[in-house]
Amino acid sequence: MSDALTIHHDQAGHQFETTVEGDRAYLAYMDLGKQTLDIYRTFVPSSLRGRGIAAALTEHALQYAERMGYTVIPSCSYVERYMERRPGEAPDSE
Repeated sequence: MSDALTIHHDQAGHQFETTVEGDRAYLAYMDLGKQTLDIYRTFVPSSLRGRGIAAALTEHALQYAERMGYTVIPSCSYVERYMERRPGEAPDSE
């Protein structure tokens, strides 16, 4: 997406969200305690798909998790695939 997105972290609602052209897209997570986030859903309206919005929301959430020292469980299939492709990231193999 060429235009910079403004992504808001709604901590009380456990979501990262953005509004583009009047439509809301979001990534939802659960804080499981013990420094663990379960990212279970991304939603982008069909009118906005293919513009990198889900990727931007996912990257924003993963950067937040890293800054805060959280482990991420990718229950959302999109987030799971994103994490597998993410540059510089290797799954724990120990």
